[in-house]
Amino acid sequence: MASHRRPKQPSRTRVTVLTATAAAAVALSAQTGAQAAPKPKIDEVKSKVDALHHEAEEATEQYNLAEERRGKLQKEIGDLQDKVARGQQELNTLRDQIGSVASAQYRSGGIDPALQLFLSADPDTYLDKASAIDQLSAQQADVLTTIQAKQRSLAQQRAEATAKLADLEDVRKTLGAKKKKYLGKLAEARQLLNTLTEEERERLEQAERAKEQRASRAAGERMDLGNEVPASGLGGAALAAAATQIGKPYVSGAEGPNSYDCSGLTQWAYRQAGATLTRTTYTQQNDGVKIGRSQLKPGDLVFFNGLSHVGLYAGNNTILHAPKPGANVRYESMDYMGTFQFGVRVGG
Repeated sequence: MASHRRPKQPSRTRVTVLTATAAAAVALSAQTGAQAAPKPKIDEVKSKVDALHHEAEEATEQYNLAEERRGKLQKEIGDLQDKVARGQQELNTLRDQIGSVASAQYRSGGIDPALQLFLSADPDTYLDKASAIDQLSAQQADVLTTIQAKQRSLAQQRAEATAKLADLEDVRKTLGAKKKKYLGKLAEARQLLNTLTEEERERLEQAERAKEQRASRAAGERMDLGNEVPASGLGGAALAAAATQIGKPYVSGAEGPNSYDCSGLTQWAYRQAGATLTRTTYTQQNDGVKIGRSQLKPGDLVFFNGLSHVGLYAGNNTILHAPKPGANVRYESMDYMGTFQFGVRVGG
């Protein structure tokens, strides 16, 4: 016979034990999760932030390259539009000329030439006029040929201008994308820094200030830069010019004189020395002769990290550069710069 007794209810003591066990399990689980994703250490954060700043700088150089392309396109489009305007004016003048010739022929050709000769009171004068009309016909043919050539030229120039305008629109889109990438990387870096305590952030800022103080000392006393001699007066002058900018902030896209990005500083420094460099790391690599690390002399350009960064070699394994967002122009050991690509000697 089946039992109809009600199941035994757990005692209050047993419920308490079960509750405590469950709470412990939850706490243990939370602790395990915390151990699986520990708070990043200050050195790890600094490393990731530096990497993000390098990526932001790469986006800056790509932005600068697109900006340079935009400037060239705008100039080329302006030149083409000027040519088209001048060509159209010349074409209008030619059309006026051929219209005048046609009107003259129409007026003189209203009567059959043989009848005009028969009726003329002065046949010799008529023959002179007829000869002039033949010359006008030859001139008209020349003008027509010139008009056709001018029309073809104008059509070609208009097509070229239209194509360049389309290129310009593509470049503008590229600029927007690169700027968005740059700002995104900076935002990521700020988020990472916000995971640090106030004390940890202060330690990082102190380290940055110490680097810039050492750079300022070196600028005044040439400390720790060795006695290496520049390969040329041009390189030495560019390095000396850059040294006067120590302490000025890194700003994306800036070309001086109040702030710089990395290639903006090198371009500015060489301009003061009397040489013209192109605007970006990607193009400055072709502004001189490529050399290896052992061949570097003060004033040479030095490239790092897949051409995303450039500075000026200052001697004793040190460069002078505009480092990254949030930092100022300063000297820095090449050991902390990442992957060395090559040097470039400008002007021999």
